[in-house]
Amino acid sequence: MELQEDQVCRDRTGAARDAGEAGRKISAMNPTAGLRDDMPLGPPGRRNWVWFICQVILGVVFTVWLRYRARGVEHVPKVGGGLLLTNHQSFLDPLLVGMPLRRPVSFLARDTLFTVPVIGWILRHTYVMPLSRETGGAAGIRETLRRLDLGFLVGVFPEGTRSSDGSLGTFKPGFAALVRRTDQPIYPVGIAGAHRALGKGSLFLRPRRVCVVFGNPFPKDTIEALKRRGREEELIEAVRERIAECQKAAEDWLRRSGSW
Repeated sequence: MELQEDQVCRDRTGAARDAGEAGRKISAMNPTAGLRDDMPLGPPGRRNWVWFICQVILGVVFTVWLRYRARGVEHVPKVGGGLLLTNHQSFLDPLLVGMPLRRPVSFLARDTLFTVPVIGWILRHTYVMPLSRETGGAAGIRETLRRLDLGFLVGVFPEGTRSSDGSLGTFKPGFAALVRRTDQPIYPVGIAGAHRALGKGSLFLRPRRVCVVFGNPFPKDTIEALKRRGREEELIEAVRERIAECQKAAEDWLRRSGSW
């Protein structure tokens, strides 16, 4: 583990001068360059067969059982890296965010899950990034930045943990460090209804409607200004407001459908 982390650090340091350009060109050149052998990923703009099959199966289940709907998908480009910042209501959230997209999304998960038979194999083949408790968040940030540079979409939950009642919780400051270190576009995403379908303490998936709204990307000039040192609280608040807007839009969608 230490050897791998040192190598990642050396790779990022040596490529710092042209990381942004590499991220833009990676799809046209060699989209899997730099990926570790134990993470069998394909091109960042195209789903592998495991991801595709999971989408098909879960798409049927979610559409029928949860009456799942999503809008604003057109805001997410077909190529290039991007950071999806999402509210967190349920274990379903990574699936709900990735479901309507025709390209894969990487999320973080505890590395202990990768040792579980079947589940570990699925995680390794569906772009999930292992997060070690021993190394903490620093390793997760490095891997997230690496995938962004390679042209992948990466999903992050700024709250850090699931909401107990569906409301938007306090944001952890760690995600701000990630935002400050990437030049890739940042997209707010709002989820509504997932906490009623499979909230904290739930053992079974309930037939409750779920809606997801993808918002417009943050204006580049606005984010660049908020990245300056000393403006961390403003950055966190600005991100929280945009995610709250998307969540409210999703909640209003549920109300109009009579599912609230």
